[in-house]
Amino acid sequence: MKWWKKIAMSGAGLFFLVLGEGTRECRSFRMTHYHPERSGQQPDGHSRNRIVFLSDLHNRVYGSQNDILLEKIREARPGLILIGGDMLIGKKNASPEQALDFIRRLPEIAPVYYALGNHEQRLKSQVEKYGDVMYYYRKKLTAAGIHFLENESADVSLSGRELRITGLALPLDTYTHKASTGVCSCERGGFRPAGDTRKASVTGRDIRKLAGPADKSRYQILLAHNPAYVPAYKEWGADLVLCGHLHGGVLRIPGWRGVVTPQAALFPKYSGEMTVEDNTTVVVSKGLGTHTVNLRVFNPAEVVVIHI
Repeated sequence: MKWWKKIAMSGAGLFFLVLGEGTRECRSFRMTHYHPERSGQQPDGHSRNRIVFLSDLHNRVYGSQNDILLEKIREARPGLILIGGDMLIGKKNASPEQALDFIRRLPEIAPVYYALGNHEQRLKSQVEKYGDVMYYYRKKLTAAGIHFLENESADVSLSGRELRITGLALPLDTYTHKASTGVCSCERGGFRPAGDTRKASVTGRDIRKLAGPADKSRYQILLAHNPAYVPAYKEWGADLVLCGHLHGGVLRIPGWRGVVTPQAALFPKYSGEMTVEDNTTVVVSKGLGTHTVNLRVFNPAEVVVIHI
């Protein structure tokens, strides 16, 4: 065999070895702990100060009926569970039952507040295509004690600390690679295309029109599924922003950032980490599942635990 063929075969073998190792560790999920106000410190002993943040399950099941996932959430002993959307799959004939069975068991652990992702919004807004799936899903979860926040807010006390939780539901065209021209039909005067026309332009003013003003008297948490508009979330006045949507990237460089998202965007600024900018903490979950592009390389799924 010629020398260059040996090198090519060795290189290909090394590539698939690294790829296999990168995907092997991503078959389960991790518990990721963040401390927005105590960077670098160990978790405190006050379990009621813990918030579990879940996002992008996409009907994934860990163990029988998600028992493994539920047990890990119980072990975290949260005082609050927040959901950032996309827990089911917004496709025709995709059943919501797996997500439904899991989520309606969460109130046994802690109060649950649920903001919509683009998959839930798609199901809700395109009834002629998907039927009454979202109506059924929301009705069942509401009956189980889940609090939905669709451009709405809830005031919560967590170990004596006053929080306001706001769930933001941006128009669906803010998720597209190229937003429609002109003004979005959902909100007069807002969401015009950015200069490069690759995504809609969202400002803090637009968010105030949809969800009302931020509450300066409480610790303001914003559940905003799409991390593409972090500057607007900061301008609006969030103390803590919780996002998902990008699944951490299909591929991550360990210890650094996502390389490519499921939407084929390269090196997104926010994809699966905690950053503190000015007075705002931004946490982007790597999510718990996948859809369409069912691949994770050096990018384990995660349950996020926030200590405040």
